[in-house]
Amino acid sequence: MSDKKDYSKLTLEELVLEEKKAKKNEIFSAGFIGFMVGIMIYGIVKNGFGFLYIAIPLFLIFLFYKNSQTQKQNLKQIRAEINIKRSN
Repeated sequence: MSDKKDYSKLTLEELVLEEKKAKKNEIFSAGFIGFMVGIMIYGIVKNGFGFLYIAIPLFLIFLFYKNSQTQKQNLKQIRAEINIKRSN
């Protein structure tokens, strides 16, 4: 999601929808990271250390974590804009 939105131009309803999307993405990222950690643990216990069970999930965890940090920043911006719109 490299597109940067100008949240100040959105209406309150659109901001609430964007907030819901960001929350869903945050929950999905957390679930996926947990799933990948589970795969790593299962792979280590069942088959020992291996590229398939360690490196690939770590890479995917890194990607999703990086994306979730961007989503958190966007969520903060959205919530700040919502507070501004509600106070007016």
